[in-house]
Amino acid sequence: MSQNGHAQLLTPPPMSTTMIFGAGDLPSGHWFEMHEHPQHQIAWASRGVLAVQIGVGRWVLPPTRALWIPGGIAHRTGTSHGAAMRGIFVAPEHTPVAFTAPTLLRVGRLLHELFDHLASDDADAANDRPDARRDRGDAGPRRRAEAVVFDLLDPVEVVPVGAPMPTDPRALTVARALVRDPADDRALHQFAATAAASPRTLARLFLAETGMTFGQWRTQIRLAASLPLLAGGLPVTRIAERVGYGTSSAYVAAFHRMVGISPGRYFAR
Repeated sequence: MSQNGHAQLLTPPPMSTTMIFGAGDLPSGHWFEMHEHPQHQIAWASRGVLAVQIGVGRWVLPPTRALWIPGGIAHRTGTSHGAAMRGIFVAPEHTPVAFTAPTLLRVGRLLHELFDHLASDDADAANDRPDARRDRGDAGPRRRAEAVVFDLLDPVEVVPVGAPMPTDPRALTVARALVRDPADDRALHQFAATAAASPRTLARLFLAETGMTFGQWRTQIRLAASLPLLAGGLPVTRIAERVGYGTSSAYVAAFHRMVGISPGRYFAR
C-alpha cells in the first residue's frame, strides 16, 4: 500500500524480522494482478470483504476470516465493494507454523486486535522504548505479540469454491450467462439455440474443458456467487433465491456437501 492509503501492490523487502505489515484501502472493484512472493502472506481486511483467487479457487474474506497463502503461490487479491486491507508477510525462516497449502483462518476478536496493533505505529514505538532495548533475555514487545499471533492461527477446514471457465465459444456462451445470473435455471437443451450447439455437445465441452459435469460446474458457480452475500450478512433464504436454489435447505445442503461445513459456520467467529 502507498503511504496515503491508496491501493498499490505491496512487495515486501528482504525480511530481518518475523512479520511485515502493510495497510491501506482498496477501492470498489480493485484487483491486483496475479503475482507471487517468496514470503508467506496472511491476507486479511479489517473492514469490508476481501477476495483471493488462486487457480480456480476463490476465498472470500470478511473481517472474521483470513487466508494463509504459502510463499511462491501465484494469487490475485481484490474486492467488489471496497476493503481496508492488511498485507501481512511472514518470513518462512522465522515461522513456527507450516501451512503448505492456502488455508482459511478464523479471526476472533483477539487476533483482530493483534493484527491492527502490529500494523500500527504503536508496536514499533513499543520496541523502541529504552526498556524494550535492554537485554532482558526475551524477544521484546513486538516479537512477543507476533508469537501470540502464531498461537492464535486456527484453520477452518473447508474446500475452496470455484470453477474454471470453458474456452470453446459455444460452452463459453452458456458459462458467461450463468456467471452473470447464477439463478438462471435453464437446462443445456434450452441454451442450444443461443450457443449454436446440441445439448450433448455442450455437456461434452463442459466436462472436457472444466473437468466437471455441467451440473457440478453450475453448483460451483452458484456457491461462489453466494459467498460475498454470505459475508455481507444476507439471510440464507434470500441468498438461496439470489443464486438459484428453490429453498434455503437445498442451498445449505449443496454448500455443506461441496465446502465441508454449513454456510452459517463458514464466516462465524
